[in-house]
Amino acid sequence: MANKKAVGYVLIPLVLGLGVVGGLFLGRYVATSRESEGLKKLRTVLSLIDAEYVDDLNIDSLMDGIYPDLLSSLDPHSAYIAHEDLQTVNDELGSSFSGVGVMFQQVNDTVVIAEVVAGGPAEKVGLANGDKILEADGVKLSGVKASSQDVFKALRGPADTKVKLKVKRSNSKQPLEFDVIRGDVPQHSVDCVYMMTDDTGYVRVSKFAATTYTEFIDALADLREKGAKKFVVDLRGNTGGFLDQPILMANEFLPKGRIIVYSKGRRADNETMAVSDGSGAFQDSELVVLTNESTASSAEIFAGAIQDNDRGLIVGRRTFGKGLVQNQVVLPDSSALRLTVARYFTPSGRSIQKDYKRGEAYKYDMDISDRFSHGEFFNADSIKLDETKKFQTMAGRTVYGGGGIMPDVFVPEDTTGVTGYYINVFNKGLLQEYAFDMASAHRDEYKKAKNLDALLKLLPPDQTLLEGFVSFAVKKGVPARWYYINQSHDLILRQLKALIARDILGYSAYLEMFNASDPTVNRALDALEKGESPVQILPAGEAKEKK
Repeated sequence: MANKKAVGYVLIPLVLGLGVVGGLFLGRYVATSRESEGLKKLRTVLSLIDAEYVDDLNIDSLMDGIYPDLLSSLDPHSAYIAHEDLQTVNDELGSSFSGVGVMFQQVNDTVVIAEVVAGGPAEKVGLANGDKILEADGVKLSGVKASSQDVFKALRGPADTKVKLKVKRSNSKQPLEFDVIRGDVPQHSVDCVYMMTDDTGYVRVSKFAATTYTEFIDALADLREKGAKKFVVDLRGNTGGFLDQPILMANEFLPKGRIIVYSKGRRADNETMAVSDGSGAFQDSELVVLTNESTASSAEIFAGAIQDNDRGLIVGRRTFGKGLVQNQVVLPDSSALRLTVARYFTPSGRSIQKDYKRGEAYKYDMDISDRFSHGEFFNADSIKLDETKKFQTMAGRTVYGGGGIMPDVFVPEDTTGVTGYYINVFNKGLLQEYAFDMASAHRDEYKKAKNLDALLKLLPPDQTLLEGFVSFAVKKGVPARWYYINQSHDLILRQLKALIARDILGYSAYLEMFNASDPTVNRALDALEKGESPVQILPAGEAKEKK
């Protein structure tokens, strides 16, 4: 296993509040701060309620209900975590846990799946990001005042136990039901590594957990042993995590003395700067980074460091736009708060934090939906750039702040083959069910395959596989509408093959199958093959002159 190098930086806050600051910090701050008039007023009000209110009250319980609203009113990412929730929340970036394998957020009274954990039980049955969980084993989770702890209790549990989930999906009029067998949810953050060509390696980083850098550098070293001189780092769907991990990763690609990220806050001890130390083992490797609207926080730090230092090409779609830094402080009762203490800035000096107004968390949460409605996912011209927030990379290329990271090469979302028939069979979980049946019926034969190419040669011919699935779907109540089936022909086959590959070879093979026809991945590979992403990216005019 690779050891972490000592990157030249001093780091206290961790993105998403995952650097725990102990009680000494809290005590020091409280002891040295002056009590404002507002704090005196709050203390007086609570004392009056405790002494005079007509009914008996537990002030601690009352405050537990107030803290979440207080923290969420500050900004979209400050939060209060009750003591009974703290361990569960921190487990998300730990080694493993047992449950259904989804990350969720609560929007008003609705539990929404924010991320289906790759390779977990939920993904295997066809649950998808954006699904709204209505019930778990008949217990309502949406439309009621369910706490996050209620949701955790419903979804997590001992391995091999079943939970029936009823979900609402945006493209389905009727609720969908899924039987999920709980299991150990994998916590690996580098979940796909393979050689794309003889000299190009692919690495997908799904989040930034405590072991991400170690996993990442091991993956790069393995690919280099196989001949990789160029790399595609896929950060699509990566919503962030620990701040130190992307800093260590970026350091591997940068020459000495390059700024990776810096932060500014009200207090001097929340102002930090990370600078590359020149020890990186991949400073001469060509690089492309893939992003989309779900690339956020720590993932944006890595992408911003690469782009602003002109070290590689960013391909895909505009990132989420989270540039706030939180500290997690554990309180005396073992609850915690994640308080925004600083803003981080990319090397060019830009803050990529998108606009927000205090008290308008709903509008902030709707930003991605608004981008979709405005056509941004499909047309780069629909993106509204703030001309007042122009910045320059080291080589003089123009980049923009205030709303995520714009890719150097825009690739629209691919909807090829998506028809009503495909949506219907996908929502009913029939693709997953048929693929599982195929894998189970031929497991002994398919297990002989040691890689994706070998497995694909063992599968039935495309038309046989498609007709077998259509017949299966008919038995499950979905009519064979061949006009639409033919339009979805390639997509259905790709899904079936990828699902079978996941069952037999694992999640990495699943992604490798999809990447083969992924426009964003193929554009990245094309850029590397054409030399569009040299070790130093130059402005368009200069690049032409040097040819």
